[in-house]
Amino acid sequence: MDGHATSLLRDGVLLLGFALGFVLLFRKLGLGATLGFLVAGAVVGPQVLGLVGGAESKMGIAELGITLLLFIVGLELSPSRLWRMRRDIFGLGTLQVVLCGLALTGVVFFFTGFSLAASIALGLPLALSSTAQVLPMLQSAGRLRTPFGERAFSILLFQDLSIVPLITIIAALSRNPADQMGPPGWQLALYTVLAVTGLVLAGRFLLRPLFMLIGNLGEREMFIFAALFTVIASAAVMEALGLSTALGAFVAGVMLADSPYRHELEADVEPFRSILLGLFFLSIGMMLNLTAIAERPLFVVSMAAALIAAKAAIIFGLGLAFRLGWRQALAFGLLLSQGGEFGFVLFAQAQGAYLIAPEAASLFGAVVTLSMATTPFLMMATARLRTEPERTGDGFETPNQDGANAIVIGYGRFGQTVAQMLIGQNIAVTLIDQDVEMIEVAGSFGAKVYYGDGTRIDLLRQAGAGEAELLAFCLDGDALDAGQVHAIHKAFPEARILMRTYDRRALIKLKGAPIAASVREVYESAICMGRLALDQLGLDDAAIDNAEADYRERDGERLTRQIETGDMHAAAERMATQATMADGDCG
Repeated sequence: MDGHATSLLRDGVLLLGFALGFVLLFRKLGLGATLGFLVAGAVVGPQVLGLVGGAESKMGIAELGITLLLFIVGLELSPSRLWRMRRDIFGLGTLQVVLCGLALTGVVFFFTGFSLAASIALGLPLALSSTAQVLPMLQSAGRLRTPFGERAFSILLFQDLSIVPLITIIAALSRNPADQMGPPGWQLALYTVLAVTGLVLAGRFLLRPLFMLIGNLGEREMFIFAALFTVIASAAVMEALGLSTALGAFVAGVMLADSPYRHELEADVEPFRSILLGLFFLSIGMMLNLTAIAERPLFVVSMAAALIAAKAAIIFGLGLAFRLGWRQALAFGLLLSQGGEFGFVLFAQAQGAYLIAPEAASLFGAVVTLSMATTPFLMMATARLRTEPERTGDGFETPNQDGANAIVIGYGRFGQTVAQMLIGQNIAVTLIDQDVEMIEVAGSFGAKVYYGDGTRIDLLRQAGAGEAELLAFCLDGDALDAGQVHAIHKAFPEARILMRTYDRRALIKLKGAPIAASVREVYESAICMGRLALDQLGLDDAAIDNAEADYRERDGERLTRQIETGDMHAAAERMATQATMADGDCG
């Protein structure tokens, strides 16, 4: 084995080993993996132990982690969901980036003595928050799909989209002769529109047929190759045009968000995203100039404090303006108060444009790192202040531990049937719902329904879920995702979980979730009507029973294959259609 290969293996062992140790430690302390990677990089790098060098060369590969992160973010956002969130993305997001960017530019300009161009190149990137830190925090708290989580996500998404105009601004201010020869801003904007349009068309007419072909072949390994090809190819197109590689990957993800391959792609890409994003933060930690930071620690601390205070205050005000309660607005501001990973990328751009010196890039990289370190502490320190007082729904009782064997969450038309069957067999049941009007109506019939959000772990614990044998979620729509179900199961491992789901797509989203059983909303009633239809057409009972059994067998096979592959077209031949009838496939 040659020396270069040996060096790579040695560097890999050291980086992974230090990263593993620091990430486990920081996770244990509740500080998150991102800071663990940054500190591990600083310790193993040339500034402290000097065990691994060449951070710049590793950064080229590591930046793919950011690209993959944006691809996965795109997979979570179908075009219809993006359209529904447009007000928050382009309204709230624009205001946050512009107001925070201007405020922080002013802070840098007036308190550091930097030129206006340098202050802009430093202040605008500081307006961006850490997608890599905030999204996992929202996911672990089960708040990503709540209105609060969606608004935070909208801001993060717009921040990611704003990288292109921020790079354009830095290029326009550049003192580097090579940058002056680059395309003007309007040309970059035109390239962006054309590139995004091209990626949309490619996703529609090339990527979907490609993944359908791979799905039909049943080659799971090819999904991994195709997913990585999609991400890297979209990023390469954008890079060739001088645009944001992350934006290209994001658009590719959005184009596949509505496809039946979304979950398979997400599962395939996630390990690569985690490794490369970790390597990105390791490289950032290795490149921090700790000597420059040690010479001016007061500057780093005071600038980090100014960054956090300015962003928290502005975002808190925006939250109030967009009709969040003050407690939620405060959580909103603190959660997004840190600098973000794209700040490191833009500081490097500013350095290459001769707008700031390498020492300034290191100092402000440390400011971002320190601000990221404060976020978990700020959220923990303000937890009691931010916690909403227990809502009582205009005097309605919240649930309490009354020794019920089963808890039924959702007392609408579906939950009422489930609850009445249980109560009819003398099973103790606790009923929970948030609809005040429905609770009043149920009370007039003698039913005791407690008020509360039955998807919250703390409320379920208050209702006695720790002692219950059964949790039946009878809620409308896709009220819970797989992550939330895992969290509930972890909190109440002895309780079996039953789930009402909207359709088979919702069931596919719950792949791997620890549920005892699930029921699709109209499945049984549709089969009942199918039996009635056959009866009206003169078939005898035996033929009707056979037709039902045949349908259930075919549908079950299809559903199993769809959940396994994430492909809605899997086992399509098991559907009874005119085409399969013509082929003699219906027996």
